[in-house]
Amino acid sequence: MKIADKTISKLLLEYKKVTEAELKKLETESSTKKVSIQQLALKKGLVTDYELAVWYSDVIDVPYVELEPSKIDGKYLKLIPEKTATRYRAMVFGEQDGVFKLAMEDPDDVEAVDFLQKQLKSKPALFLTSKQSMSAALDLYGGGDVSGELTKVIAEDVEAESEKVEVKEEEFAEDSPIAQTVTLLIEYAVKAGASDIHIEPREEHVRIRYRIDGVLKEADKLPKKVQAALISRIKILANLKIDERRIPQDGRFKITKAGKMFALRVSTLPIADGEKVVIRLLDESNKALSMEDLGFWGSSLKTINEAIIQPHGMVLVTGPTGSGKSTTLFSVLSLLNDNTVNISTVEDPIEYKIEGANQTQVNTKTGMTFASGLRALLRQDPNIIMVGEVRDSETADMAVQAALTGHLVFSTLHTNNAATCLPRLLDMGVEPFLIASTVRAVIGQRLVRHVCPDCRVSYAPDATQTEELTKMFGLSSAGDFKQLHELEQIAQQQGVGKKDGDLSTTTSKVARLWEASEKGCESCNGNGYKGRIGIYEVLENTTDIQTLIMNNESADKMQEKAIELGMTTMQLDGLIKALRGQTTIAEILRVTRE
Repeated sequence: MKIADKTISKLLLEYKKVTEAELKKLETESSTKKVSIQQLALKKGLVTDYELAVWYSDVIDVPYVELEPSKIDGKYLKLIPEKTATRYRAMVFGEQDGVFKLAMEDPDDVEAVDFLQKQLKSKPALFLTSKQSMSAALDLYGGGDVSGELTKVIAEDVEAESEKVEVKEEEFAEDSPIAQTVTLLIEYAVKAGASDIHIEPREEHVRIRYRIDGVLKEADKLPKKVQAALISRIKILANLKIDERRIPQDGRFKITKAGKMFALRVSTLPIADGEKVVIRLLDESNKALSMEDLGFWGSSLKTINEAIIQPHGMVLVTGPTGSGKSTTLFSVLSLLNDNTVNISTVEDPIEYKIEGANQTQVNTKTGMTFASGLRALLRQDPNIIMVGEVRDSETADMAVQAALTGHLVFSTLHTNNAATCLPRLLDMGVEPFLIASTVRAVIGQRLVRHVCPDCRVSYAPDATQTEELTKMFGLSSAGDFKQLHELEQIAQQQGVGKKDGDLSTTTSKVARLWEASEKGCESCNGNGYKGRIGIYEVLENTTDIQTLIMNNESADKMQEKAIELGMTTMQLDGLIKALRGQTTIAEILRVTRE
């Protein structure tokens, strides 16, 4: 959908996305950079692709349609071949009174409309749809289960030797069955929303598993004969050494799927039955979420918002690998990012690109460690510094010194909760008075699976379940239930969870909880869960906590004092989100039980 500059300028003003002055700047920039106003407006986030599609449908008098893949009958996919549908970004999604309904991203493309009309052998009713909507619908081509599709592809390569080590070049060429296999593995990972693909050689087969919403699920078992060629193909894509099988290797490459750019990080590891490969998928088109969208609310949201606007000091994020620490920092830095500040980072690896920030990749082979990178950053006149991880005493000491000398420093630590982070810095040799005076707040976090809103099941806990609940979450008195009820009211007011006006608690009991449907539904692919959400605790470094740090008190005492001062723990935050229909008790216990 290409919209003329004159038309889009008029639309931006009409829908009050820009002022006259801002539009003039946009037009000047468009002329200078020789890009369309449409491209600039989308890049700057002034307007979404969906909004443009809806507005433009009125301009050209073609109705807008939001395609729902689950409601498109497979028979319509056969009317337009996949290559044609992908080339012209067009799809038949239904019919009425014998007339096919054809959705297109650009119904103004006369040549495309004419070609598709000949393909359908009739004149269709035209509809306009957005880029994202079309991408989701085009994923229907090649549908089915990954096992069935891979079996078809691999069946073409039956003559491969069973114990092959030497791999011929033609076996992993672009159009070979092995290349198609790798493409299919990645495509299904994208469609399923997987964060990782695990390719694991076993004695008799090669096991393929996907990590979806934090949980590994087996997708298929491939014949042992394809192992060498499969891994060689992945190594070629990631620019790794094909003939090196004795040591671990790391690489990366990029692909575009469903209209999105993905960075794929590849890691190989020699194991008993060959080389294991793990591919991490990072969606580079992801925009930073607001703190509320991440799952912050109440006192946690207030504390973090106050901490990140300080002119100097340190904010730390803690949690195990895969708990969403990088995503939280990406959102915080994007929130603070503007033309008046210099944001500099040193990371390993750079997972999210932040426009306007200066991001440095750690490279131990060349001597670029977190400590040496941070030392160099301090000579670059930064306002805000992000260190990917505090791993040693040198990095910890330099980060604290940077926070003392007028910089706002963000970093991560691997500890179980927020309170444990402070004694961990003491263990690294940082002086107590330095920790007390520089640390502003510590965020502890985990990721839990979001229960599917379309098929979740509500239930009233019986006496036994209520007793278990009180033990799990320490609800020992009437005052605890009253506090829980008050917290749920705050969460409801701040838009956490269910949109209805019903509360799941009273001042004396938990009246309702939610669980995942056993069979799931089409929306969640039968999983019962869809996506993930964070549960958090934010420890504010108050004067009382500072006193405990100076006295070298334990993490337990700091935790007790923080709770006494009003900190919502991760478990309690999770319980509130379970009461609001966002997750389940089973999920909270899965990620917080120590």
